[in-house]
Amino acid sequence: MGKLYVCGTPIGNLEDVSIRLLKTLRGVDMIACEDTRHSIKLLNRYKIKNKLISYHEHSGPDKESYILEQLRIGGNIALISDAGMPTISDPGESLVRHAIEAGIEVEVIPGPSACTAALAISGLDSSSFIFVGFLPPRAGKRRDMLESLKEEKRTVILYEAPHRLLKTLEDMEAILGAARSITVARELTKIHQEVRQGSVRDIKFHYTEHPPRGEICLLIPALGEEAKAADLDQIVRETIELIESGADKKEALKMKAIEYKVQKSTIYKMLIDK
Repeated sequence: MGKLYVCGTPIGNLEDVSIRLLKTLRGVDMIACEDTRHSIKLLNRYKIKNKLISYHEHSGPDKESYILEQLRIGGNIALISDAGMPTISDPGESLVRHAIEAGIEVEVIPGPSACTAALAISGLDSSSFIFVGFLPPRAGKRRDMLESLKEEKRTVILYEAPHRLLKTLEDMEAILGAARSITVARELTKIHQEVRQGSVRDIKFHYTEHPPRGEICLLIPALGEEAKAADLDQIVRETIELIESGADKKEALKMKAIEYKVQKSTIYKMLIDK
């Protein structure tokens, strides 16, 4: 039998590829991808000519059966999604599970993942975290999910679509509180990458004025960490007090950023707006 390769692909910057990934995409008999129009850009970038077939969340059982049959008769197939690791809030879980059940060898080609990239750049506690994926699109179920995460003692990472972000932030404001600290990581590794930290209230105000685009990760600090955090207004007041007592402005910003795990740029912006 053939082998199924589960391949992580760039989440934005097409240079975030490994030599092993390129060798695999060149060497397999077929590439199963979420959207052929999207994946052809990656293949063209590295001059890879190979057969592409679509495999996504709306693919019926016939498409999965076809892929499994190709594996059974000796074909090697690479499974990729539009961005990141297949099966992680992306198609592929069913195919991988059925391949394992059929005795087909499955190999992973590790690669970028938006959730771990967002956690790494957020400065939040990474010793223990929970990945939720996308929140339910229906308001009632979304609020129920947020309610269940309200007292989570681990850092929470979730995905959200840009057209639903404001509704989610409104629900967060109602359930978690307007002063609750969150991080928004948007368009990671792309030209317009943005990492914004602040209270739910301030983040909601910003994206009301500047409608978001692109892929979005939302991070909620662990409850224990949040209990230590203060409202941004309080952080700014403490920073001003430090400066007025003789501390260098850069040092004061750095000290408060480390203490409250907030980006220096966030405190600085609040400071100059005062």
